[in-house]
Amino acid sequence: MTIKVGVIGIGSISDMHIQAYKKNTQVDLIAFCDLSEERLKEKGEKYDVENLYTNYEELLANDSIDAVSICTWNDSHAKIAIKALEAGKHVLVEKPLSMTVEEAEAVESAVEKTGKILQVGFVRRHADNAHVLKRFIDDGELGEIYYAKASILRRLGNPGGWFSDISKSGGGPLIDLGVHMIDISWYLMGRPKPVSVSGNAYKKLGNRGHIENLSFYKAADYDPAHNDVEDLSNALIRFENGASLYVDVSFSLHLKQEETKAQLFGEKGGAEIEPGLSIVTEKHNTILNVTPQMDHLGFDFIKAFTNEINHFVECVKDGKETIAPVSDGVEIMRILNAVYESAETGKEVYL
Repeated sequence: MTIKVGVIGIGSISDMHIQAYKKNTQVDLIAFCDLSEERLKEKGEKYDVENLYTNYEELLANDSIDAVSICTWNDSHAKIAIKALEAGKHVLVEKPLSMTVEEAEAVESAVEKTGKILQVGFVRRHADNAHVLKRFIDDGELGEIYYAKASILRRLGNPGGWFSDISKSGGGPLIDLGVHMIDISWYLMGRPKPVSVSGNAYKKLGNRGHIENLSFYKAADYDPAHNDVEDLSNALIRFENGASLYVDVSFSLHLKQEETKAQLFGEKGGAEIEPGLSIVTEKHNTILNVTPQMDHLGFDFIKAFTNEINHFVECVKDGKETIAPVSDGVEIMRILNAVYESAETGKEVYL
């Protein structure tokens, strides 16, 4: 028996969900919701979906729908997730789970009350390179992981539109990109309890829409005139077990070339998961750089989303526990909010 799925918010990221659902033989994709009637008509025809709504509450009132993906602006994630859970739907919600810790905790309460599955869109957890590395880590190959560092540094990458509107996004590169890097590092470190955060946020360069000769991703509602989010954030996160994580992320930065990097350091060995998976170890008093043999050493965007959707479907159909539960979404929101609070106050924040 297949499950019937609806997608709420059919902007750019939704295509990754939609295409993965369409490939899954256990799914009937039957409904879309979006504020734009033009986009609804276009994507309804493209993906052969007939139930089209401009009001998500009407979609949720459709009793035949078992589960939904929420791909809307950040400011509506928590509200729609709670409504969906209360309507008896299982939920896959794009990251971040919410805009505030209080909202995240409200979602968690709704999950506990309804007993429905909620999976947070921490897509990097589902990448093949993350699966491989986690098996090495779980088997003790790296020993105790006591330090990690992660970066996504764009020199010209402010998408504009709602990404640049703090009232809709909740922030800039930290909440858009940093959430991924903090999460995948924390997940692979074994999800230790965070105890303190020291962070910074800089607004120095703005949108940089004047730059010529270099193209960059632009949101569907791109508007270079509006930008009130940070260009760059960095943070040092300390954990209860003594481990620490350093992260820095940017939309705009005077940087020679863009950089994506994530590294883990343990007592027995180390690893790099971005830009490509490699493992560092010692044998016979010699340091070895080990390269796993696999199709994609780096983050394969399409495959990771396919894995994520397939995992969600499996959890809904078989009652399997998700590897990205709501409790992790709450913890990541605590960290993100603490970075912004520390940046604003100029002081370390204790959790």
